[in-house]
Amino acid sequence: MDQTEPARCTVCCCTLANRVLMVLFMALLILAILSGNLMTLAVVLGTKHFHTPQGYLKASLAVADLAVGVFVVPLSVYAEVHLMATDSAPEWTLYNSRSASFHPCNVIGPIFAGCTLVSITTIFLLTIERSIAVLRPLHKGSVITRKRTTVLIVLSWVGSFFLAVSPMVFSSEIVLEYNSCSRMCNYALGTIGDFPSRAWNILLLFPVFDFTLLGGTVVINVVSMSSIRQHSKRRKHLAEREHQSTNKPTFSDIKAAKTIGTLTVAFTASFAPVAVFVVGNVLGNKWCNFSFFAFWILATNSCWNVIIYSVRDQKFRLCVHKLLVPFRREDATAG
Repeated sequence: MDQTEPARCTVCCCTLANRVLMVLFMALLILAILSGNLMTLAVVLGTKHFHTPQGYLKASLAVADLAVGVFVVPLSVYAEVHLMATDSAPEWTLYNSRSASFHPCNVIGPIFAGCTLVSITTIFLLTIERSIAVLRPLHKGSVITRKRTTVLIVLSWVGSFFLAVSPMVFSSEIVLEYNSCSRMCNYALGTIGDFPSRAWNILLLFPVFDFTLLGGTVVINVVSMSSIRQHSKRRKHLAEREHQSTNKPTFSDIKAAKTIGTLTVAFTASFAPVAVFVVGNVLGNKWCNFSFFAFWILATNSCWNVIIYSVRDQKFRLCVHKLLVPFRREDATAG
């Protein structure tokens, strides 16, 4: 298949007004992703309090989200603006990655897939880190070190991007294309083979891997939350005592565990539609309109984390306030 299918009239793009709204949404999403994750990196890297294993993992998550706003969404904006301005799609959107010497989706597709996988593995590592702090507080300092966390972060990035490029490496049937339904660079089958083929199985690796990690994350969160609930009951009985047992998690550890639980729920909710779409697509369903909403719901997850931190973490919120106050003062002085 040398060319991708012609552009469809999807719910987002049937009229000029819908296209303008879609581009406006994409532009606002870029702004939200860049500002939110740059703020997260400024707080984590610029505040000594956050120079911890948990802070390193949050910085890794912010970098992955930032890459979506820098590389993935802008390409979609360019393609859609070009379509509106010239009434024709960019030439490279009409072909897949096997049909051109260089195709932008060869870069952007693996970046989006890789950063999604990095996000999942990082949330999993955050959950492990918090579960040790809650379930084994006395061992937290010896088990969770900055050096080990740094090594795990590097391994998560290398492993995630290896998985992201593996469909292109291990199957000549799988290509990358700018999908006219999702308005993004997606994996696709260059040639349609019998089901199940090796290509189908490779594509199914993504949802299987993702849901395995997410499932493990949910289970660990449930165990941690059960421990927190039991600890809260004990605290009521020990409230009148001057000293509590030192082998109990601190209040900040409990708050952090609840924050990571919220991150897990948010990411699972945003990723689930894409996983459903991939499985349905492998089974032969097109689901054009659904694919648009599924992939863009996943993309919006890149700006959720900073909102969750701001709502759940008071220290993070105070650091953000300190960063913004000088700018407000400068504006007031200039006025």
